[in-house]
Formats: sequence, C-alpha cells, structure tokens
Amino acid sequence: MRYFMGPDVWAPTVQDIAAAGHKRVESLDEAEVFVNTSSDPAAVPDLPENIQWVQYCFTGVNHLIEAGIIRSDGVPWCNSAGAFAKPVAESALGLLLSQAHHHKAFALAKSWSVAKELDESQAWLYDQQGPQHVVIVGAGGIGTQLIAYLKPFGVHITAVNRSGRAVGGADVTISIEQVDQVWGEADFVINVLPATAATEHFFDAEIFRVMKDSAVFVNVGRGSTVVTDDLVEALREGSIAGAGLEVVDPEPLPDGHPLYDLPNATMTPHMGASFQVAEHHMGAIFNANAAAWERGEPMPTRVDADAGY
Repeated sequence: MRYFMGPDVWAPTVQDIAAAGHKRVESLDEAEVFVNTSSDPAAVPDLPENIQWVQYCFTGVNHLIEAGIIRSDGVPWCNSAGAFAKPVAESALGLLLSQAHHHKAFALAKSWSVAKELDESQAWLYDQQGPQHVVIVGAGGIGTQLIAYLKPFGVHITAVNRSGRAVGGADVTISIEQVDQVWGEADFVINVLPATAATEHFFDAEIFRVMKDSAVFVNVGRGSTVVTDDLVEALREGSIAGAGLEVVDPEPLPDGHPLYDLPNATMTPHMGASFQVAEHHMGAIFNANAAAWERGEPMPTRVDADAGY
C-alpha cells in the first residue's frame, strides 16, 4: 500500500514497512494510508478522500476520540495495541523491584543510617516464604508479557480483564466485576488499564484502603485511571507500602508535586513507549493491519471509538 508518514518520519519504521512491500509517498494526496507519528490532536491534518485508514503510532486514543478526530462513522483508525508489550512490561517489572527494594528512599535519605529500616521493610518478589500474590488489572498483551517476566520469581498471578476469559500463564483469571475480592490478598497490584470513561479514577481511596499496608501498587496503564490525590494520601498514611509509577495524572507532573519527594513513590516520566521505543515496533503493527485490510479482514488494532480504545 502507498502511505504518507507525518509529521515526523521514523526511519526504522519506514525500513520495516518497506520490507513488506509497501511504499512511502511524499504527500497525503498520493497515499492510501496516513501513518500518524504525533500524539497531538492539533497535528492531525484534514484527510483527503483517498485516505482509506489511519495508522496511529501510539496506544491511547481517548484524547483523539474526545476531539472528534476518531469517530465510529469516520475513517478507520488503528492504534499500536500490543506493540509495546515487551518494553512496558519491562518498565513495570523494573518499577516494582525498585520500589520494593527502596531505591528511591535510600537515594533521598543520602545516609547509610537508614539501612536497617529499609532492610526490615523491603519486599521480596521471589517465593522466600511462599508465593507472592501479583494482581494484574487490565491483563491484555502487556499483561501477558509481564506474566512471562514474573514467572521465574515463583509468584501466584491473578489476571483481571473485562470478560474473565483465561489469560495464558495466569494462575487465576477473573472479570473486572470480581476484582474487589482480591484487593486484600494482593502483595503487588499492577495497573495496565486503558483510559476510558469506565476506567477513569478507577483506583481511588476506597481501593487503597482495603489493600494490604505492605502492598506495592504499580501503574503502567494510564494516569487518569488513578485519583492522584488519593494515591498521595495512601502513600503518606501508609495505607499501602509504595508505588511505582510510569504514568501519572496530570502529565507532565508539575514541578514541586508531592510525588517527587515521597520516598515510597518511584517514578519514570512515561518513557516505556516513547517514540524512541515506538519506531522500532510500529512497522510490524502497520504491516499486520495492511495485510488484513487488503484481504478484507478486520484489522488487528482497529480502534473502537465507542469503547474508547
């Protein structure tokens, strides 16, 4: 297929798409597909009638739906769902371990005098005294990859999704409607929920209160799924032991925000699926969608505007 990529051209993606026989052209008017490399709704151009579908190079699309750019009756859009399973799962595991072993707390203390306190309160992921219970909320492609990374630690994994259909590698799979039954059992809770109307502010004070006070919460889903003020309060009061955050609300997190100074909040600035990562993964996603389109089959990552992802 002929495609136009913009506003930026990602050389590794172009190379991967060319290997499948597709051709990059220099204008939208020549193209059949628009490959959108910006997450900014304002950067989306008016699409001529010759554009058959759009490949968006990131995952979250709620802001594009809210802006009226992605519509159920409009040009089909595909996102990057599944493209970043490995890097985001690695980010989740890294944040989990870093927070569990108090890396930030020791860095902020700037003193060896805290060694005994940190040693006594650190959490172990491996099965030191029996399997640790890990709950993955929103267990899709990223969750499945994360399960593979977690398995060597001997953990017990509960996967949570919309349907309750079994997730490969998980010990137990439950539907999101049943999730309240596991909050008090979880040693680690990993949030991979997308941003939708149904998931907005899903994690709030009520949930943090019923979690173990030794639990570690990790968010690699979307910042809007968490009530940030409630999380800050839970960390200050000790309702939970700590948090590892790849995403927050708002983003960018303002300078001086309490999360920066909390020793039990370990953060990274939403870089698990940045464009430096995305450009190495999007070629395969485009090629799979293009192949399905040409066969007249459903495209694997087509966005459902009504569902919000």
